[in-house]
Amino acid sequence: MEGFMMYLSKNLKKYRITNNLTQEDVAEYLGITAQSVSKWERGESYPDITFLPALANIFKTSVDLLIGMDTIRAEETRFNIHKKAVAYQRCGDYDAAEKTYRDALLIYPNKPGMILGLASTLALKGSADEAIGLIERGLPLSINEKQKSTMRATLCFLYLKAGKEEKANRLASELPHTRECREVIQPLIQQGLDNAEIDENIKNILLGDGKTIW
Repeated sequence: MEGFMMYLSKNLKKYRITNNLTQEDVAEYLGITAQSVSKWERGESYPDITFLPALANIFKTSVDLLIGMDTIRAEETRFNIHKKAVAYQRCGDYDAAEKTYRDALLIYPNKPGMILGLASTLALKGSADEAIGLIERGLPLSINEKQKSTMRATLCFLYLKAGKEEKANRLASELPHTRECREVIQPLIQQGLDNAEIDENIKNILLGDGKTIW
C-alpha cells in the first residue's frame, strides 16, 4: 500500500477541490477533525485503509483512482513500451524500435522518455537531423539526470555528424564529470572522427553498458 500513498495526498486535495468541498466538510462526513484531513493532504499522515471507500464515495470516484492506480498503470505501460523498444535496439532491429516509439508518441506526445527514446533509436539508425531535433525538444522536459547525461553525450556526436563541430565541442565542454564525462567525450569530439566511428560511439553510449536509461 505504501507505493500508492505518494499519489493519495495529491488526489485527496484534487478531488476535494473538484467537488467544492472544504476540509471541514470531509472531516464532518468521516467523523474526524479537519486537522487530520489537512495532514493527509500535506502527506504528513495517511488515512486508515478503512476510510478509503468512504472518501471515494464523498468524492464521487473509485478507490483505484483515489490512490492513483490509473497513474501507476500508465507508468507500468510506459515502462513496458521502453522495455520492448530497447530489446529491439539491442538486437539491431531499429525499424521495430522506431515504430514502437512513434506509436507510443501518439498516446504520450509530451513524455520526455518517449521523445528521447525515439531520438535514441534514430541516432542508432544514423538519422542525425531528426534525432537532434527530438533531443533538443526532449531534454528540457526530462527530470531524469542519468537520461539527460546520456542524451547530451549522444547529442555531441550527432552535432559532429551533422557538421556542427562548434556546437559539439561547446556541449562536450559542458558535460558533467560523471557518467559520459567531458574528459572522455571532448577529446573524442576533437579527433575528427568519420561517420562510422561516430556511429560506433553513439552505440557505445546508448547500449554499451547494458543498462537502460528509461
